Amino acid sequence: MKHTLYQEHLQGVSKLTSKQTDMKYLLTAVTIFICIIQISCSKSLLEKTDPTRVGTETFFKDETELDQGVNGVYSQLQDITRGAFVYKEMPSDNTTLQINPQNRGGAVGWETLEYATWNSGTGDMAGIWRNYYSTLYNVNNVLEKTANSDIAADIKAQTEGELKFLRAYLYFDLVRYFGDVVLVTQNVKTPDEAFDLIRSSQADVYTQIENDLKDALASLPGNQPAEKTGRATKGAALSMLGEVYLTNKRYPDAVNTLKQVLSLGYSLMPSYADVFDPAKKNNAESIFEIQYQGDNDLGEWSSFEYSFAPYLSGDAVTGYDVGTLGGQNIPTNDIIAAYEPGDLRKNVSLQTGYTKNGVYNAIPYVSKYNHPHTIKGRTNDNWPVYRYADVLLMLAEAINEDGGNGAEALGYLNLVRTRAGLVALAGLDRAAFRTAVLHERRIELAFENHRWFDLKRTKTPAELAAFMNAHGVREKANPTCDRGGVAFNAQDYVYTDNEYVFPIPASEILINSNLTQNSGY
Repeated sequence: MKHTLYQEHLQGVSKLTSKQTDMKYLLTAVTIFICIIQISCSKSLLEKTDPTRVGTETFFKDETELDQGVNGVYSQLQDITRGAFVYKEMPSDNTTLQINPQNRGGAVGWETLEYATWNSGTGDMAGIWRNYYSTLYNVNNVLEKTANSDIAADIKAQTEGELKFLRAYLYFDLVRYFGDVVLVTQNVKTPDEAFDLIRSSQADVYTQIENDLKDALASLPGNQPAEKTGRATKGAALSMLGEVYLTNKRYPDAVNTLKQVLSLGYSLMPSYADVFDPAKKNNAESIFEIQYQGDNDLGEWSSFEYSFAPYLSGDAVTGYDVGTLGGQNIPTNDIIAAYEPGDLRKNVSLQTGYTKNGVYNAIPYVSKYNHPHTIKGRTNDNWPVYRYADVLLMLAEAINEDGGNGAEALGYLNLVRTRAGLVALAGLDRAAFRTAVLHERRIELAFENHRWFDLKRTKTPAELAAFMNAHGVREKANPTCDRGGVAFNAQDYVYTDNEYVFPIPASEILINSNLTQNSGY
Protein backbone atom coordinates (compact mmCIF):
# COMPACT_ATOMS: atom_id res chain seq x y z
CA MET A 1 0.00 0.00 0.00
CA LYS A 2 1.33 3.43 -0.95
CA HIS A 3 2.44 5.83 1.72
CA THR A 4 -0.39 8.42 1.64
CA LEU A 5 -1.56 11.48 3.49
CA TYR A 6 -3.31 9.23 6.00
CA GLN A 7 0.02 7.97 7.24
CA GLU A 8 1.42 11.51 7.01
CA HIS A 9 -1.53 12.64 9.13
CA LEU A 10 -0.76 9.96 11.66
CA GLN A 11 2.89 10.98 11.84
CA GLY A 12 1.84 14.60 12.26
CA VAL A 13 -0.57 13.68 15.03
CA SER A 14 2.09 11.55 16.69
CA LYS A 15 4.58 14.38 16.61
CA LEU A 16 2.05 16.86 17.92
CA THR A 17 1.01 14.45 20.65
CA SER A 18 4.38 13.27 21.85
CA LYS A 19 6.44 16.39 21.27
CA GLN A 20 4.13 19.37 21.18
CA THR A 21 1.14 18.59 23.38
CA ASP A 22 1.35 22.05 24.88
CA MET A 23 0.99 23.53 21.40
CA LYS A 24 -1.85 21.39 20.05
CA TYR A 25 -4.20 21.75 22.94
CA LEU A 26 -3.86 25.44 23.76
CA LEU A 27 -7.34 26.81 23.46
CA THR A 28 -7.55 30.29 21.94
CA ALA A 29 -5.41 33.27 21.19
CA VAL A 30 -6.45 34.55 24.62
CA THR A 31 -6.37 31.48 26.83
CA ILE A 32 -3.00 30.52 25.42
CA PHE A 33 -1.46 33.08 27.69
CA ILE A 34 -3.09 31.88 30.87
CA CYS A 35 -1.04 28.77 30.19
CA ILE A 36 2.05 30.89 29.57
CA ILE A 37 1.61 32.65 32.89
CA GLN A 38 1.30 29.33 34.68
CA ILE A 39 4.28 27.84 32.87
CA SER A 40 6.49 30.86 33.54
CA CYS A 41 5.59 30.78 37.24
CA SER A 42 6.42 27.08 37.41
CA LYS A 43 9.72 27.56 35.63
CA SER A 44 10.71 30.35 37.98
CA LEU A 45 10.30 27.91 40.84
CA LEU A 46 11.76 24.79 39.31
CA GLU A 47 14.07 26.12 36.58
CA LYS A 48 14.07 22.79 34.79
CA THR A 49 12.51 21.31 31.66
CA ASP A 50 11.21 17.85 30.87
CA PRO A 51 14.03 16.04 29.04
CA THR A 52 11.57 13.62 27.41
CA ARG A 53 9.84 16.39 25.43
CA VAL A 54 11.00 18.44 22.48
CA GLY A 55 9.90 22.07 22.41
CA THR A 56 8.77 23.96 19.34
CA GLU A 57 11.98 25.99 19.44
CA THR A 58 14.07 22.95 18.51
CA PHE A 59 11.61 20.68 16.73
CA PHE A 60 11.03 22.47 13.40
CA LYS A 61 14.55 22.14 12.12
CA ASP A 62 14.09 20.59 8.67
CA GLU A 63 11.62 19.94 5.85
CA THR A 64 10.42 16.63 7.31
CA GLU A 65 9.50 18.12 10.66
CA LEU A 66 7.84 21.16 9.10
CA ASP A 67 5.81 18.81 6.92
CA GLN A 68 4.74 16.87 9.98
CA GLY A 69 3.61 20.14 11.53
CA VAL A 70 1.47 20.87 8.46
CA ASN A 71 -0.02 17.39 8.63
CA GLY A 72 -0.83 17.98 12.27
CA VAL A 73 -2.97 20.95 11.21
CA TYR A 74 -4.77 18.83 8.60
CA SER A 75 -5.47 16.30 11.34
CA GLN A 76 -7.20 19.01 13.37
CA LEU A 77 -9.53 19.62 10.42
CA GLN A 78 -10.67 16.02 10.85
CA ASP A 79 -11.75 16.79 14.41
CA ILE A 80 -13.50 20.02 13.39
CA THR A 81 -15.33 18.29 10.54
CA ARG A 82 -16.61 15.37 12.60
CA GLY A 83 -19.17 17.64 14.28
CA ALA A 84 -19.52 20.45 11.72
CA PHE A 85 -22.92 19.21 10.51
CA VAL A 86 -24.36 20.34 13.86
CA TYR A 87 -23.53 23.96 12.96
CA LYS A 88 -23.85 23.95 9.16
CA GLU A 89 -26.83 21.68 8.44
CA MET A 90 -28.95 21.26 11.56
CA PRO A 91 -29.74 24.98 12.06
CA SER A 92 -31.15 24.96 8.52
CA ASP A 93 -34.27 23.45 6.95
CA ASN A 94 -32.30 20.45 5.67
CA THR A 95 -32.00 18.32 8.78
CA THR A 96 -33.39 17.77 12.25
CA LEU A 97 -32.80 15.22 14.99
CA GLN A 98 -34.56 12.19 16.35
CA ILE A 99 -35.49 12.72 19.99
CA ASN A 100 -34.53 9.83 22.25
CA PRO A 101 -36.77 10.22 25.31
CA GLN A 102 -34.49 7.94 27.36
CA ASN A 103 -31.36 9.91 26.56
CA ARG A 104 -31.58 13.67 26.23
CA GLY A 105 -27.80 14.11 26.39
CA GLY A 106 -27.95 16.40 23.41
CA ALA A 107 -30.52 18.73 24.93
CA VAL A 108 -27.94 21.41 25.70
CA GLY A 109 -26.03 20.88 22.46
CA TRP A 110 -27.58 19.42 19.33
CA GLU A 111 -31.09 20.45 20.31
CA THR A 112 -30.13 24.08 20.82
CA LEU A 113 -28.70 24.21 17.31
CA GLU A 114 -31.68 22.46 15.77
CA TYR A 115 -34.33 24.50 17.57
CA ALA A 116 -32.55 27.88 17.53
CA THR A 117 -32.41 28.14 21.31
CA TRP A 118 -28.69 28.78 21.51
CA ASN A 119 -27.21 31.57 23.63
CA SER A 120 -23.78 32.82 24.67
CA GLY A 121 -23.53 30.12 27.33
CA THR A 122 -24.18 27.24 24.93
CA GLY A 123 -21.18 24.97 25.21
CA ASP A 124 -21.09 24.23 21.50
CA MET A 125 -20.35 27.90 20.79
CA ALA A 126 -17.32 27.78 23.04
CA GLY A 127 -16.37 24.51 21.38
CA ILE A 128 -16.33 26.05 17.89
CA TRP A 129 -14.29 29.02 19.09
CA ARG A 130 -11.82 26.88 21.01
CA ASN A 131 -11.28 24.33 18.26
CA TYR A 132 -10.81 26.88 15.51
CA TYR A 133 -8.42 29.10 17.46
CA SER A 134 -6.45 26.11 18.66
CA THR A 135 -5.96 25.15 15.01
CA LEU A 136 -5.16 28.74 14.03
CA TYR A 137 -2.52 28.86 16.71
CA ASN A 138 -0.82 25.89 15.09
CA VAL A 139 -1.18 27.33 11.59
CA ASN A 140 0.50 30.55 12.67
CA ASN A 141 3.16 28.71 14.62
CA VAL A 142 4.18 26.48 11.71
CA LEU A 143 4.05 29.50 9.37
CA GLU A 144 6.52 31.32 11.59
CA LYS A 145 8.79 28.29 11.80
CA THR A 146 8.62 27.85 8.02
CA ALA A 147 9.55 31.49 7.38
CA ASN A 148 12.61 31.14 9.60
CA SER A 149 13.71 27.77 8.24
CA ASP A 150 16.53 27.00 5.83
CA ILE A 151 14.55 24.66 3.56
CA ALA A 152 14.55 25.12 -0.22
CA ALA A 153 12.72 28.21 -1.42
CA ASP A 154 10.18 26.31 -3.54
CA ILE A 155 9.32 23.92 -0.70
CA LYS A 156 9.05 26.83 1.71
CA ALA A 157 6.70 28.69 -0.64
CA GLN A 158 4.42 25.67 -1.11
CA THR A 159 4.35 24.99 2.64
CA GLU A 160 3.40 28.59 3.32
CA GLY A 161 0.76 28.38 0.58
CA GLU A 162 -0.89 25.36 2.18
CA LEU A 163 -0.87 26.95 5.61
CA LYS A 164 -2.38 30.18 4.29
CA PHE A 165 -5.07 28.18 2.52
CA LEU A 166 -5.86 26.46 5.82
CA ARG A 167 -5.92 29.76 7.69
CA ALA A 168 -8.31 31.17 5.09
CA TYR A 169 -10.51 28.09 5.43
CA LEU A 170 -10.72 28.50 9.20
CA TYR A 171 -11.42 32.22 9.11
CA PHE A 172 -13.98 31.83 6.33
CA ASP A 173 -15.96 29.57 8.66
CA LEU A 174 -15.42 31.77 11.72
CA VAL A 175 -16.56 35.00 10.06
CA ARG A 176 -19.71 33.30 8.77
CA TYR A 177 -20.42 31.79 12.18
CA PHE A 178 -19.77 34.82 14.38
CA GLY A 179 -19.41 37.94 12.22
CA ASP A 180 -16.61 40.08 13.65
CA VAL A 181 -13.94 37.79 15.11
CA VAL A 182 -10.47 38.05 16.60
CA LEU A 183 -8.00 38.21 13.71
CA VAL A 184 -4.59 36.79 14.64
CA THR A 185 -2.04 36.20 11.91
CA GLN A 186 1.00 36.13 14.17
CA ASN A 187 0.98 34.39 17.51
CA VAL A 188 1.33 36.88 20.31
CA LYS A 189 4.32 36.48 22.59
CA THR A 190 3.28 37.89 25.95
CA PRO A 191 0.15 37.80 28.14
CA ASP A 192 -0.32 41.56 27.82
CA GLU A 193 -0.60 41.28 24.03
CA ALA A 194 -3.21 38.55 24.36
CA PHE A 195 -5.48 40.58 26.61
CA ASP A 196 -5.36 43.50 24.15
CA LEU A 197 -6.97 41.46 21.40
CA ILE A 198 -10.29 42.71 20.07
CA ARG A 199 -12.69 41.60 17.37
CA SER A 200 -11.84 42.72 13.85
CA SER A 201 -14.54 43.80 11.42
CA GLN A 202 -15.89 41.32 8.92
CA ALA A 203 -14.43 43.50 6.16
CA ASP A 204 -10.95 43.16 7.64
CA VAL A 205 -11.36 39.42 8.12
CA TYR A 206 -12.46 38.97 4.52
CA THR A 207 -9.51 41.06 3.33
CA GLN A 208 -7.18 38.72 5.21
CA ILE A 209 -8.93 35.66 3.75
CA GLU A 210 -8.58 37.07 0.23
CA ASN A 211 -4.92 37.94 0.74
CA ASP A 212 -4.14 34.50 2.15
CA LEU A 213 -5.82 32.77 -0.77
CA LYS A 214 -4.05 34.93 -3.32
CA ASP A 215 -0.72 34.18 -1.64
CA ALA A 216 -1.60 30.48 -1.64
CA LEU A 217 -2.45 30.56 -5.34
CA ALA A 218 1.03 31.81 -6.15
CA SER A 219 2.66 28.66 -4.80
CA LEU A 220 0.14 25.82 -4.60
CA PRO A 221 0.47 23.10 -7.25
CA GLY A 222 -2.25 22.12 -9.69
CA ASN A 223 -1.98 18.58 -8.34
CA GLN A 224 -0.32 17.14 -5.27
CA PRO A 225 1.96 14.09 -5.61
CA ALA A 226 0.44 10.73 -4.67
CA GLU A 227 2.02 10.73 -1.22
CA LYS A 228 0.29 14.04 -0.45
CA THR A 229 -3.11 13.27 -1.90
CA GLY A 230 -5.78 15.32 -0.18
CA ARG A 231 -3.68 18.37 0.58
CA ALA A 232 -4.57 21.82 -0.77
CA THR A 233 -4.13 22.60 -4.46
CA LYS A 234 -4.60 25.59 -6.75
CA GLY A 235 -8.10 24.34 -7.56
CA ALA A 236 -9.04 24.30 -3.87
CA ALA A 237 -7.79 27.86 -3.36
CA LEU A 238 -9.61 29.13 -6.46
CA SER A 239 -12.83 27.41 -5.40
CA MET A 240 -12.71 28.96 -1.94
CA LEU A 241 -11.81 32.38 -3.29
CA GLY A 242 -14.71 32.14 -5.72
CA GLU A 243 -17.07 31.34 -2.85
CA VAL A 244 -15.64 34.24 -0.83
CA TYR A 245 -16.42 36.60 -3.71
CA LEU A 246 -19.89 35.09 -4.16
CA THR A 247 -20.59 35.51 -0.44
CA ASN A 248 -19.58 39.17 -0.64
CA LYS A 249 -21.59 39.71 -3.83
CA ARG A 250 -18.48 40.52 -5.87
CA TYR A 251 -19.95 38.70 -8.83
CA PRO A 252 -17.49 39.68 -11.61
CA ASP A 253 -14.60 38.56 -9.38
CA ALA A 254 -16.44 35.31 -8.61
CA VAL A 255 -16.98 34.60 -12.32
CA ASN A 256 -13.36 35.30 -13.24
CA THR A 257 -12.04 33.19 -10.37
CA LEU A 258 -14.34 30.20 -10.76
CA LYS A 259 -13.77 30.04 -14.52
CA GLN A 260 -10.10 29.37 -13.80
CA VAL A 261 -11.11 26.10 -12.13
CA LEU A 262 -12.66 24.86 -15.38
CA SER A 263 -9.25 24.52 -17.06
CA LEU A 264 -7.61 22.49 -14.26
CA GLY A 265 -8.79 19.05 -15.38
CA TYR A 266 -11.72 18.39 -13.03
CA SER A 267 -14.90 16.75 -14.32
CA LEU A 268 -18.19 15.39 -13.06
CA MET A 269 -18.15 11.72 -12.18
CA PRO A 270 -20.51 9.74 -14.44
CA SER A 271 -22.53 8.56 -11.46
CA TYR A 272 -23.52 10.67 -8.45
CA ALA A 273 -23.00 7.65 -6.19
CA ASP A 274 -19.38 7.35 -7.35
CA VAL A 275 -18.58 10.78 -5.91
CA PHE A 276 -18.96 9.46 -2.35
CA ASP A 277 -17.75 5.89 -2.78
CA PRO A 278 -14.72 5.39 -0.50
CA ALA A 279 -13.21 3.11 -3.15
CA LYS A 280 -13.19 6.12 -5.51
CA LYS A 281 -12.26 8.91 -3.11
CA ASN A 282 -10.23 11.88 -4.35
CA ASN A 283 -11.73 11.30 -7.79
CA ALA A 284 -11.97 13.55 -10.85
CA GLU A 285 -14.74 15.61 -9.24
CA SER A 286 -12.96 16.07 -5.93
CA ILE A 287 -11.30 19.45 -5.40
CA PHE A 288 -10.78 19.38 -1.64
CA GLU A 289 -12.06 16.89 0.90
CA ILE A 290 -11.22 16.09 4.49
CA GLN A 291 -9.32 12.82 4.50
CA TYR A 292 -10.24 9.85 6.66
CA GLN A 293 -9.20 6.21 6.59
CA GLY A 294 -11.16 3.45 8.28
CA ASP A 295 -10.82 -0.32 8.43
CA ASN A 296 -7.68 -0.10 10.59
CA ASP A 297 -6.33 1.02 13.97
CA LEU A 298 -4.47 4.13 12.77
CA GLY A 299 -6.90 6.54 14.42
CA GLU A 300 -7.82 8.23 11.12
CA TRP A 301 -11.33 6.83 10.65
CA SER A 302 -14.63 8.64 10.19
CA SER A 303 -17.93 7.56 11.70
CA PHE A 304 -20.53 9.89 10.21
CA GLU A 305 -23.14 7.23 9.56
CA TYR A 306 -23.06 6.19 13.21
CA SER A 307 -24.03 9.77 14.10
CA PHE A 308 -26.68 10.01 11.38
CA ALA A 309 -28.41 6.62 11.77
CA PRO A 310 -31.74 6.48 13.66
CA TYR A 311 -30.92 5.69 17.25
CA LEU A 312 -32.50 2.21 17.31
CA SER A 313 -31.60 1.19 13.76
CA GLY A 314 -28.43 -0.71 14.70
CA ASP A 315 -27.17 -3.16 12.10
CA ALA A 316 -30.06 -2.35 9.76
CA VAL A 317 -28.21 0.82 8.77
CA THR A 318 -24.58 0.46 9.85
CA GLY A 319 -24.20 -3.28 9.29
CA TYR A 320 -23.12 -3.83 12.88
CA ASP A 321 -25.03 -4.72 16.02
CA VAL A 322 -24.40 -1.62 18.08
CA GLY A 323 -26.10 0.17 20.94
CA THR A 324 -27.88 3.46 20.61
CA LEU A 325 -26.86 5.47 17.54
CA GLY A 326 -26.85 9.23 17.03
CA GLY A 327 -30.18 10.05 15.41
CA GLN A 328 -28.67 13.39 14.33
CA ASN A 329 -28.77 15.22 11.00
CA ILE A 330 -32.04 13.49 10.08
CA PRO A 331 -33.35 14.68 6.66
CA THR A 332 -36.47 16.79 7.13
CA ASN A 333 -39.81 16.27 5.48
CA ASP A 334 -39.06 19.54 3.74
CA ILE A 335 -35.94 18.40 1.89
CA ILE A 336 -37.41 14.98 1.11
CA ALA A 337 -40.31 16.72 -0.66
CA ALA A 338 -37.89 19.01 -2.53
CA TYR A 339 -36.54 16.21 -4.75
CA GLU A 340 -38.05 16.10 -8.23
CA PRO A 341 -39.47 12.79 -9.45
CA GLY A 342 -36.75 10.67 -11.02
CA ASP A 343 -33.85 12.50 -9.36
CA LEU A 344 -31.08 9.91 -9.11
CA ARG A 345 -29.49 11.74 -6.19
CA LYS A 346 -32.28 11.03 -3.74
CA ASN A 347 -31.55 7.38 -3.01
CA VAL A 348 -27.83 8.11 -2.76
CA SER A 349 -28.24 10.98 -0.33
CA LEU A 350 -31.01 9.74 1.95
CA GLN A 351 -33.32 6.89 2.83
CA THR A 352 -36.84 7.50 4.10
CA GLY A 353 -36.75 4.58 6.53
CA TYR A 354 -35.20 1.24 7.41
CA THR A 355 -36.35 -2.32 8.02
CA LYS A 356 -35.30 -4.08 11.21
CA ASN A 357 -36.51 -7.52 12.30
CA GLY A 358 -39.01 -7.49 9.47
CA VAL A 359 -40.56 -4.19 10.57
CA TYR A 360 -40.30 -1.03 8.48
CA ASN A 361 -39.51 2.14 10.47
CA ALA A 362 -40.33 5.38 8.66
CA ILE A 363 -37.45 7.38 10.10
CA PRO A 364 -35.32 9.07 7.43
CA TYR A 365 -31.54 9.15 7.58
CA VAL A 366 -28.60 10.43 5.56
CA SER A 367 -27.13 7.58 3.50
CA LYS A 368 -24.53 9.53 1.51
CA TYR A 369 -21.78 8.39 3.90
CA ASN A 370 -23.09 4.88 4.50
CA HIS A 371 -20.73 2.34 2.92
CA PRO A 372 -19.48 -1.13 3.88
CA HIS A 373 -16.60 -1.18 6.35
CA THR A 374 -14.75 -3.97 8.13
CA ILE A 375 -14.44 -2.61 11.68
CA LYS A 376 -17.42 -1.42 13.69
CA GLY A 377 -17.50 2.34 14.05
CA ARG A 378 -14.51 2.94 11.75
CA THR A 379 -15.74 4.04 8.35
CA ASN A 380 -13.61 5.04 5.40
CA ASP A 381 -15.68 7.96 4.13
CA ASN A 382 -14.04 11.29 3.38
CA TRP A 383 -15.97 14.54 3.78
CA PRO A 384 -16.31 16.68 0.62
CA VAL A 385 -15.57 20.38 1.01
CA TYR A 386 -15.25 21.52 -2.62
CA ARG A 387 -16.10 19.48 -5.67
CA TYR A 388 -16.58 20.30 -9.34
CA ALA A 389 -20.39 20.27 -9.23
CA ASP A 390 -20.24 22.93 -6.51
CA VAL A 391 -17.98 25.10 -8.69
CA LEU A 392 -20.32 24.75 -11.68
CA LEU A 393 -23.29 25.84 -9.59
CA MET A 394 -21.42 28.75 -7.99
CA LEU A 395 -20.29 29.88 -11.43
CA ALA A 396 -23.82 29.65 -12.83
CA GLU A 397 -25.13 31.68 -9.90
CA ALA A 398 -22.42 34.33 -10.20
CA ILE A 399 -23.00 34.75 -13.96
CA ASN A 400 -26.73 35.17 -13.39
CA GLU A 401 -26.29 37.65 -10.53
CA ASP A 402 -23.80 39.62 -12.64
CA GLY A 403 -26.41 39.90 -15.36
CA GLY A 404 -24.32 37.82 -17.74
CA ASN A 405 -25.04 35.29 -20.44
CA GLY A 406 -28.14 33.34 -19.47
CA ALA A 407 -27.37 30.51 -21.87
CA GLU A 408 -23.89 30.08 -20.40
CA ALA A 409 -25.22 30.01 -16.84
CA LEU A 410 -27.91 27.49 -17.84
CA GLY A 411 -25.24 25.32 -19.44
CA TYR A 412 -23.34 24.95 -16.18
CA LEU A 413 -26.54 24.35 -14.21
CA ASN A 414 -27.78 21.74 -16.66
CA LEU A 415 -24.53 19.76 -16.55
CA VAL A 416 -25.38 19.04 -12.92
CA ARG A 417 -29.05 18.35 -13.57
CA THR A 418 -28.54 15.96 -16.45
CA ARG A 419 -26.08 13.89 -14.42
CA ALA A 420 -28.93 13.55 -11.90
CA GLY A 421 -31.27 12.19 -14.61
CA LEU A 422 -33.36 15.38 -14.81
CA VAL A 423 -34.47 17.38 -17.82
CA ALA A 424 -32.46 20.46 -18.72
CA LEU A 425 -33.99 23.81 -17.78
CA ALA A 426 -34.57 26.55 -20.35
CA GLY A 427 -36.11 29.99 -20.73
CA LEU A 428 -35.56 31.22 -17.16
CA ASP A 429 -35.41 34.92 -16.38
CA ARG A 430 -32.95 36.21 -13.81
CA ALA A 431 -35.24 35.76 -10.79
CA ALA A 432 -36.39 32.28 -11.85
CA PHE A 433 -32.81 31.24 -12.46
CA ARG A 434 -31.83 32.45 -8.99
CA THR A 435 -34.51 30.22 -7.47
CA ALA A 436 -33.53 27.28 -9.66
CA VAL A 437 -29.79 27.39 -8.94
CA LEU A 438 -30.27 27.69 -5.17
CA HIS A 439 -32.67 24.75 -5.29
CA GLU A 440 -30.10 22.80 -7.27
CA ARG A 441 -27.41 23.59 -4.73
CA ARG A 442 -29.66 22.37 -1.95
CA ILE A 443 -30.23 19.01 -3.63
CA GLU A 444 -26.83 18.44 -5.25
CA LEU A 445 -24.89 19.41 -2.10
CA ALA A 446 -27.37 18.00 0.41
CA PHE A 447 -25.79 17.05 3.74
CA GLU A 448 -22.35 18.37 2.72
CA ASN A 449 -22.49 21.36 5.11
CA HIS A 450 -23.45 24.07 2.62
CA ARG A 451 -27.11 24.80 3.37
CA TRP A 452 -26.88 27.12 6.40
CA PHE A 453 -24.21 29.30 4.82
CA ASP A 454 -26.08 29.35 1.47
CA LEU A 455 -29.20 30.58 3.24
CA LYS A 456 -27.24 33.24 5.09
CA ARG A 457 -25.46 34.63 2.04
CA THR A 458 -28.65 34.84 -0.03
CA LYS A 459 -30.93 36.34 2.61
CA THR A 460 -30.88 39.32 4.93
CA PRO A 461 -31.16 38.64 8.67
CA ALA A 462 -34.87 39.49 8.58
CA GLU A 463 -35.46 37.30 5.52
CA LEU A 464 -33.61 34.39 7.07
CA ALA A 465 -35.61 34.67 10.31
CA ALA A 466 -38.90 34.72 8.39
CA PHE A 467 -37.83 31.79 6.22
CA MET A 468 -36.75 29.67 9.18
CA ASN A 469 -39.82 30.59 11.26
CA ALA A 470 -41.99 29.31 8.41
CA HIS A 471 -39.97 26.09 8.36
CA GLY A 472 -40.42 25.79 12.12
CA VAL A 473 -44.18 26.13 11.82
CA ARG A 474 -44.24 23.27 9.30
CA GLU A 475 -41.96 21.06 11.40
CA LYS A 476 -43.98 21.62 14.57
CA ALA A 477 -47.23 20.84 12.75
CA ASN A 478 -45.84 17.68 11.16
CA PRO A 479 -42.59 16.56 12.84
CA THR A 480 -40.22 14.59 10.64
CA CYS A 481 -39.69 12.07 13.45
CA ASP A 482 -41.96 10.84 16.20
CA ARG A 483 -40.81 12.62 19.37
CA GLY A 484 -41.65 9.85 21.81
CA GLY A 485 -44.00 12.03 23.81
CA VAL A 486 -41.55 14.93 24.19
CA ALA A 487 -43.41 18.16 23.53
CA PHE A 488 -41.92 21.13 21.72
CA ASN A 489 -40.81 24.00 23.91
CA ALA A 490 -42.51 27.33 23.27
CA GLN A 491 -39.18 28.78 22.12
CA ASP A 492 -38.33 25.95 19.71
CA TYR A 493 -38.05 27.12 16.10
CA VAL A 494 -38.52 30.77 17.04
CA TYR A 495 -35.90 32.64 15.03
CA THR A 496 -34.94 36.28 15.48
CA ASP A 497 -32.82 38.55 13.30
CA ASN A 498 -29.86 38.44 15.65
CA GLU A 499 -29.53 34.66 15.20
CA TYR A 500 -28.07 35.39 11.77
CA VAL A 501 -24.77 35.08 13.64
CA PHE A 502 -23.86 32.95 16.63
CA PRO A 503 -23.06 34.61 19.97
CA ILE A 504 -19.50 35.16 21.10
CA PRO A 505 -19.00 32.54 23.85
CA ALA A 506 -19.58 34.02 27.30
CA SER A 507 -16.50 32.19 28.56
CA GLU A 508 -14.31 34.13 26.11
CA ILE A 509 -15.74 37.48 27.15
CA LEU A 510 -15.16 36.52 30.78
CA ILE A 511 -11.49 35.92 29.96
CA ASN A 512 -11.10 39.06 27.85
CA SER A 513 -13.50 41.91 28.55
CA ASN A 514 -12.32 43.66 25.36
CA LEU A 515 -14.38 41.17 23.37
CA THR A 516 -17.81 42.60 22.63
CA GLN A 517 -20.99 40.53 22.27
CA ASN A 518 -23.11 40.32 19.14
CA SER A 519 -26.33 42.30 19.27
CA GLY A 520 -29.30 40.54 20.82
CA TYR A 521 -27.37 38.08 23.00
